[in-house]
Amino acid sequence: AHPRPVVLVHGTFGNSVDNWLGLAPYLVNRGYCVFSLDYGQLPGVPFFNGLGPIDKSAEQLGAYVDRVLAATGTSKVDIVGHSQGGMMPRHYLKFLGGAAKVNALVGLAPDNHGTTLLGLTNLLPHFPGAEDLLTEKTPGLADQIAGSAFLTKLNAGGDTVPGVKYTVIATRYDQVVTPYRSQFLSGPDVRNVTLQDLCAVNISEHLAIGLIDRIAFHEVANALDP
Repeated sequence: AHPRPVVLVHGTFGNSVDNWLGLAPYLVNRGYCVFSLDYGQLPGVPFFNGLGPIDKSAEQLGAYVDRVLAATGTSKVDIVGHSQGGMMPRHYLKFLGGAAKVNALVGLAPDNHGTTLLGLTNLLPHFPGAEDLLTEKTPGLADQIAGSAFLTKLNAGGDTVPGVKYTVIATRYDQVVTPYRSQFLSGPDVRNVTLQDLCAVNISEHLAIGLIDRIAFHEVANALDP
């Protein structure tokens, strides 16, 4: 029923399990073949991922997609990512040949045009022990700050590449990627969704949109198989 495998890409400080305790079974129960990876590890830093240089994380994603394609015998995947995981795949699509292997990219609260370091530190109370990492070298955080060299290169010449369908699902109450409209993309084959336009009383913030929000999950399913 759903011939393309779905690759789930966690966010900053996240991992391949905890980030997807809600969405992965939601998709599996609807007949999708679902995979997820860990990326952006730093030497000597256990548990917390998504902290390495984002261009290197995109290389990890590319290698993982190749493994999924080989394992499933398919020619393309769909990618669903949360936060950094919704933005990082765009480097893979634009610079590493990913566009030929990806049908759709769905971003849940992706920091497509960056955020402030203050926004990223708002994640810390949700990840006990992560605050100590700010004293270490964390290039994955630096790359996400608005105006960084990484984001300048990523967004130069347009937000999208031909042949890929893009969906961005955002919440007005995002306290990490601000302003929330900076998450949206411009270009052909783009659909930008604000949760509160679908349900005015929705109060999900940056983490809840990827963990528990059933309206966001429904929009992911719409993006994967309209």
